[in-house]
Amino acid sequence: MAKEDYYELLGVDRKATDEELKKAYRKKAVQYHPDKNPGNKEAEETFKKVSEAYEALKDPDKRAAYDRYGHAAFQGPGASPRGGGGGFHDPYDIFREVFGQQGGGGGGIFEEMFGGGGGRDSGRDGSDLRYDLEITLEEAARGIEKEISFRKLMTCEHCHGSGAEAGSKRVTCPTCRGAGQVRRSGGIIVFTQTCPTCGGSGVRIEKPCRECQGEGRTPKTTKLNVRIPPGVETGSRLRSAGNGEAAAAGGSPGDLYIVLTVRDHELFERQGDDLFCEIPIKFTLATLGGSIEVPTLTGKAHLKIPAGTQSGTTFRLRDRGMPSLRGGRHGDALVRVQVEVPAALTSEQRKILEEFARVSGDAHEPTSRKFFEKAKKFF
Repeated sequence: MAKEDYYELLGVDRKATDEELKKAYRKKAVQYHPDKNPGNKEAEETFKKVSEAYEALKDPDKRAAYDRYGHAAFQGPGASPRGGGGGFHDPYDIFREVFGQQGGGGGGIFEEMFGGGGGRDSGRDGSDLRYDLEITLEEAARGIEKEISFRKLMTCEHCHGSGAEAGSKRVTCPTCRGAGQVRRSGGIIVFTQTCPTCGGSGVRIEKPCRECQGEGRTPKTTKLNVRIPPGVETGSRLRSAGNGEAAAAGGSPGDLYIVLTVRDHELFERQGDDLFCEIPIKFTLATLGGSIEVPTLTGKAHLKIPAGTQSGTTFRLRDRGMPSLRGGRHGDALVRVQVEVPAALTSEQRKILEEFARVSGDAHEPTSRKFFEKAKKFF
């Protein structure tokens, strides 16, 4: 049976950053860890699969090999996502690595879920933020710097993030007695969770800051200059590290994700890196041939129309489309011509066309001879 795609297992795009991979793995690992799903063999198997996927993709060299060759990159004698012999390693090793668990203190998955264990406490980190930004097709083509304004929780200026008034002391939390955790009994199982009084810090502020009420953060409007690279499209995400919400209790700030929408253009329709447009031309130009000027995002371009051009013919202008987000090349401009038939004629124009029709024999053959040969069997 074919192996499942590593990116699909983790639920991320193939362009996902290292941090996005890690966050996706953390979420899946918590969901399917055997400690949370006792006796569930299917959950245990899924836990092993997502651990294998993350172990392969977290290494840049292994990820590059997987992107190029797929699972075949790890096949063959002694091959494994880690490289070297011995097959895939214990999935609990990678779980402990990602979740920062140390030593042999026990607790397993419940320490991560309810606030215990060593390492980083993600609950104290600042939240990631999303900002939706709409730009024009021209801006997406050339790249642009935009100033955005948004509200977020920022470090309190009055207490500098401490949450305390000047001279205020920190005292041991009376609820958890400084442990930062409290135990809750659920029958024969005892759960450990973050102390609701001190938020896991083990201390209480004697006199909370009057501006932030001990939070250490206050909501404020901030401005940020964002550089948008050429070639972005609707759905592209830009990550601004550390520009999310400030953290409480000395944690790390969150990130800001700018999600882009490229506004529809009145002339051009984007198809990947190519730009498509439709242009009407006179039937005399289509018949006799000539050249016209056509619009592109970088200015006008000359397009040669051969004699006898049919309506619906598409011409390609090389390298006049959108720049590739990966750099190094441009798409093409695709120009489809539609032959216009005049809706009204002057007496002189009608006379000339009637003479043309007579000379051409159009009165006797109003349809194409090729079409008539194909269709005559139906008559």
